[in-house]
Amino acid sequence: MSDASRLSLESEAKSTSSRLRLLVLSNGHGEDIIAVRILEQLQQQANPPEIFALPLVGEGRAYQQLKIPVIGSVRAMPSGGFIYMDNRQLVRDVRGGLVQLTWSQIQSVRRWVKSQKQLGNQSAILAVGDIVPLLFATFSGAKYAFVGTAKSEYYVRDEVGVLTRKTKGARWENFSGSIYHPWERWLMSRRHCLAVFPRDSLTTKILKQWPIPACDLGNPMMDALEPTFPTKQFYSADFQQQEMARPLIVTLLPGSRPPEAYTNWEIMMVAVSALMASFRERDSLSHASGTLLFLGAIAAGLDINTCCRTLKIQGWRPHSESPIPFNDPHALIFKQKNAYLMLTQQAYNDCLHLGDIAITMAGTATEQFVGLGKPAIAIPGRGPQYTPAFAEAQSRLLGSSLILVDQPIQVAQVVQSLFSNPDSLQMIAENGIQRMGKPGAARRIARCLLEKWG
Repeated sequence: MSDASRLSLESEAKSTSSRLRLLVLSNGHGEDIIAVRILEQLQQQANPPEIFALPLVGEGRAYQQLKIPVIGSVRAMPSGGFIYMDNRQLVRDVRGGLVQLTWSQIQSVRRWVKSQKQLGNQSAILAVGDIVPLLFATFSGAKYAFVGTAKSEYYVRDEVGVLTRKTKGARWENFSGSIYHPWERWLMSRRHCLAVFPRDSLTTKILKQWPIPACDLGNPMMDALEPTFPTKQFYSADFQQQEMARPLIVTLLPGSRPPEAYTNWEIMMVAVSALMASFRERDSLSHASGTLLFLGAIAAGLDINTCCRTLKIQGWRPHSESPIPFNDPHALIFKQKNAYLMLTQQAYNDCLHLGDIAITMAGTATEQFVGLGKPAIAIPGRGPQYTPAFAEAQSRLLGSSLILVDQPIQVAQVVQSLFSNPDSLQMIAENGIQRMGKPGAARRIARCLLEKWG
């Protein structure tokens, strides 16, 4: 072998050995998606880390799309990760092997960290979610960073001060001066914790009262939501005239978890019928033509035919033409009197951007819609996810942008009130963007991580 070839191989080996090995821990489907957005940005940086993953809840299918190897056991639990909302779900998960799975995962993390040390590799852990992956990271012995997706100071306060609440147990949420309890702050202030990424500016501000390396870089939940059309050019030349002529567009977000989402869809159809009746009774809304368009954003994992059956029972009939340009050739179109309803499983982002308002019984989708500066009306359901307790907590998180109603027929009255008050809509727009942040957080976090671990 020539000297030049030997030097080239030695240089390549040195470069490979100095490459950071990163283990990502996340505990939920939504957390997996947020983690993957950050990882996609990491992979686009110069000298990206070699990435491994361990989804602590579910099977981690989001990681499979990036072909990221999983280092330990994974299993879908009966609760789907919603044990914190219902003790009965926790009991089901324990019976389903939760304790054994957790112990196996702890051992997997320890083995991975030990093997990287033995190989002389630089390693680190990125924990995404709540205290569970944060605990795993803290006691792994490796350097780590934490993306806090589950908690926000908005649950207990706003920019003015602490919220007044009479709910049982509410006082304990903020007993130590933060939504993050002392033991969680202890985990975030350890020497090996190099960075903490809270989900909003207010939470970052509060955490900085302690020796926690909190960085205000935004919420990755608002990334990758670009529509398929240029928003400012969607309507032609005379924008105001087009606004007066176009339908009022209502986005429907029933959630993604079966069978709960099908029950949610039936409840939401009651709200749709009430809104249609209310819309016919008055001349028109302030900015609409007298036509209603409902956009049903149906998750890919749901059976769209089940949703169609509910529509047909309530008098909707298939229609051939879309009332607006829509970038999904497979969308199903229905018509009833003065209203159109379209179902899509491929144009989620467009549904968010086109909607003037949302009727929702969803978690992440609601936050993303609100983050675009739009109002949403929530109807609490039977769960296991979108329960009255979950909806009430989400209304604190999102403030004035999310309006709760007790019954679906109340949606029509809320819509009338909203669109007769432009000042309120402007405040809602500003509030949503402030609470959810601007796009680009995943890229900013990725760059920060490489700087911290460099």
